[in-house]
Amino acid sequence: MMGRYAMGCYLGGAAAARAGDEMSGPALLLAGPALTGSPSSGSTLLAGIMVTAAAGGPLFGVLLDRSARPGRPLAAALALYAAALTAILLCLGRLPFALAVLLAVGAGLLGPALSGGWTSQLPRVAPPGALPRATALDAMTFSLAALVGPALAGAVAGAAGAPAAVAVSIALIGLALPAAWTLPVPAPRPGPVPPAARSLPADPSASRCPSASASPSAPPSPSAPRSPTSVPPPGPSVLADLTAGLRAIVRNRPLARATATSVVSCVGQGALLTCCPPLGTAVLGGPDRGALLLSATAASALVANAALARRRRAPRPDTVLLGSTLLLVLAPLLAATGRPVPLIAAVLLAGAAEGPQLTALFAVRHREAPERLRGQVFTTGASLKITGFALGAAFAGPLATWSLPGALVAAAGCEALATLVFVCLPDTAVATASPRPPGAV
Repeated sequence: MMGRYAMGCYLGGAAAARAGDEMSGPALLLAGPALTGSPSSGSTLLAGIMVTAAAGGPLFGVLLDRSARPGRPLAAALALYAAALTAILLCLGRLPFALAVLLAVGAGLLGPALSGGWTSQLPRVAPPGALPRATALDAMTFSLAALVGPALAGAVAGAAGAPAAVAVSIALIGLALPAAWTLPVPAPRPGPVPPAARSLPADPSASRCPSASASPSAPPSPSAPRSPTSVPPPGPSVLADLTAGLRAIVRNRPLARATATSVVSCVGQGALLTCCPPLGTAVLGGPDRGALLLSATAASALVANAALARRRRAPRPDTVLLGSTLLLVLAPLLAATGRPVPLIAAVLLAGAAEGPQLTALFAVRHREAPERLRGQVFTTGASLKITGFALGAAFAGPLATWSLPGALVAAAGCEALATLVFVCLPDTAVATASPRPPGAV
């Protein structure tokens, strides 16, 4: 019962933060033109938030890994992100628009904290032996946020105005602060610690969620003595930590394969999402139907992950990653037929593939990430995925204007390339299945 409470604490915070993040984008798209009178101001703000994610992820990951209480920097990142959104809202229509864009660029540095930052802490919250199910539940919060966030933004904006939609997104992110602040601290590692690793003190009282610290991701053996709580010794430089994190991803073959596959696949997903509004106009009779297509995708992903979480024995994540990416090749091709029934089937298929793909990616990261670099692995991966998604949306926009079927075929081609990347990076590093010291890279 105590473990369930801790898990509920984590899932509630993650869902609130991610719903606020998913809501903030559409809210800014609506608030920009409403408050400045410029039709392009909303898209400029959204681009500003996305463009710096690639740099922010690795840096925030280093901060998490070097912190004795990772929940504290995570809570600080959420507070700063909410503060940046508040400042943007206050600037629009009152101060030069360039200042609002600058604030959006700064907020983008913190974006990966809302995704990878949370997930990197999951092994410290999940009950013993329940990490696969917890990973599926964690991935469901992304689908739930993608389903609720944009719909809530539209509903609030229609009822109370676009600025109110931004305010609600800020409030949702604020609701996640207590859950982030009380995340359990890492347990001290038994035995010798590598020179490059930081010794993290264990302080179970730092979490208000009962027994939240009872489930570290790499539990010591029962016979291993527990180290006393101590102040962490000085660690390596930030640059050295950044290099170690990138090296951990590149040198670990299963981790590198999963990361590369997911990033290339996100390019295709970004392209497919960009095609949804024109598909709604061309096939279903209105651009607003495109938003319904996005909601159907998110709902399908939620159902697929719910079914995955109910399985007593989860399939091998690498197999799920490959299979879901193959399904994503078919979805844009079905949509390219330009007929209502295949289009609806395409978006449902896309969601049914995207949900398990994300769960499988998290499972690979949890399995392969070195404990002392866990934060970097997750936040760097989140940064790369956001960048890939933005690239897909960027190239698909002009291409869809020229040829909508051509843009959809290009999206399918990206998914096929992601499948090829997976196949061309075979899991030759069989040693990853054997036990690895927590601090090893």
